[in-house]
Parts: sequence; structure tokens; C-alpha cells
Amino acid sequence: MLDRSTRIFVAGHRGLAGSAIYRCLEKSGFTNIVTCPRSDLDLTNQAATQKLFASEKPQAVVLAAAKVGGILANYEFPADFIQENLSIQNNVFEAAFRNGVQHLLFLGSSCIYPRDCAQPMKEEHLMSGPLELTNRAYAVAKIAGIEACWAHNRQHGTRYIAAMPTNLYGPGDNYDLENSHVLPALIRKLHEAKESDALNISIWGTGLAWREFLYSDDLGEACLFLLNLPKRQQDLFFNDRRPPLINVGTGMELQIRDLVLKVANVVGYEGEVSWDLSRPDGTPRKLLDNSLIANLGWKAAIDLDQGIQMAYTDFLSRYES
Repeated sequence: MLDRSTRIFVAGHRGLAGSAIYRCLEKSGFTNIVTCPRSDLDLTNQAATQKLFASEKPQAVVLAAAKVGGILANYEFPADFIQENLSIQNNVFEAAFRNGVQHLLFLGSSCIYPRDCAQPMKEEHLMSGPLELTNRAYAVAKIAGIEACWAHNRQHGTRYIAAMPTNLYGPGDNYDLENSHVLPALIRKLHEAKESDALNISIWGTGLAWREFLYSDDLGEACLFLLNLPKRQQDLFFNDRRPPLINVGTGMELQIRDLVLKVANVVGYEGEVSWDLSRPDGTPRKLLDNSLIANLGWKAAIDLDQGIQMAYTDFLSRYES
């Protein structure tokens, strides 16, 4: 367990996941949170990353920094996604080890699991089949991060954990129509359709894919929960038989068609929806098996209807400004 005075570095504290983790740590009374914005620290620069660790001497690290994007961005720029994410991860892991960091929480993604994975997806399903092509490069980078956690634990006796959250949304999300994930993209698209009195809008794919969504503040609580696990429970992650991997989700899913209806109801869009079948759906289904973290004592607090309403309020405050 971490003391409230623990010096903890949140890498990526201005992103969707990192900002939620920062808010959770601050609310919980942590008084020694280290942050550094991207404008001041390029984590793809090995020397700069090492310099930050040497000067700040964090005792624990949450690695939430990453290059992220939706289907279109992942499909069109796979080299950027694998190169940047591998660079960030390798530099942070190396600097953490060289500066004596024993506790590190690495954030991945549910896309690490095979495209046609058995449902719900269990931690042991990792690398049991081919990945989804549209985000394969990003997924491979995240799988490398999981392996790095395991390798450091086995070789150096560290206590690094890899947490795999499902699809995130919430305050500070990216609402860009070209580069964002499905839920924030829908919020903006449906809002603009309402504002322009559009009678019909087109949505990518068939709408038949299933997705699970987690409000970002729930992820923040889950990360603090994992960092504060008693040693006897943490020991479940640290052995030679399985990687130190744990899913973080809600255990509930819905089809994209139903998600569109929920967002339209919150936004107030009353027009028709058509489906662009020339565009990809992505992975058919991505429901995480949440039983490991649930059995440890954590569950999400914010349901999807409440979360979409809060996300829309956040969108309006930023969009109008």
C-alpha cells in the first residue's frame, strides 16, 4: 500500500485517463504528485525522460501517457502508433528501473485481446489468437508494455502491474470527429446534427458491434485501488506463471446501435440515423471479464446513462468555449 506522502509520478496527467487518476489521487489526499506536461517533457526522448526521473526521484509511477485514437487514426497511421507508444513505454520503464522505482502501474487497452476472442475476455486469453487489423500496431505496443512489466518483475523483483481498461470516456475527452473514439465522436456528431437541424446523419459501420464503456473517474478509482492493494493480494500478480495483468471494466456491454440511441436521447437529436456499410466496425465484440478485480473488491460506480450525461455536459463546456 502507498502512503499518502508517496512521491508518485503520473505520466500523461492531462490525458483522459491520466487526468482522472490525478484527480483521484488528489481527492484521496496524496500530497506528493509529480507531473510534467508534454510541452516540457517528451517521453519519447530517452535522455529527457531519464533526466526527469533523476531529478524528481518518484517512488511510484502511473504510466498513462500514450498516443491514442479511434479506428480511422489507428488504421491510417499504424507506424506512428507503434513507434511512439513503444518509445514512451521503453523510456519510462528504463528510467523507473534505473532510479529504483518499485511500484509502477501501466495502462493498456482491451484491444490487446484477439479479434475473435471468447467472451467475456479473460486475462489468460492474451496472445491466444490474431489481433484486430485496424488497431494491431497499437495493440502490439500495449502487449509489449505488459511483457515489460512481467520481465522487470521476474528479473529485478519490482512490483509492476498492467491494468487493461475497457473503452474510456469522460471529462477532458477528445471530441475530434477524425481522431476520437466512438462515444465522444457520437456526442459531437449528434450535437452538431441537432444544432443544424439535420434530418439524417450517417454513422460508420453496421452498428452491430458490441462495446463496453467505463467512465474515466471510475478508472481513476480502480488505479488507486490497485496501487493500495495489501501485499498479500498484490502477490497474486507476481509469479512466473502469468503476466501481472488485470482487466478493468464494468461487465456490461451494448451494441453501437443502442449506444447511438442513448447519446441521441441525452443530446436531444430526433433525426434519422443511417449506417455507412463501407466503413469498418472494428472488433465485433470486446467485453472484459471483470471477475479478478471484482473479487478483489472493486466495481465501477457510474452507469452508462449517468456517464453520458456528464460527458455531454463536459463537451458543452469545452465546445462552446
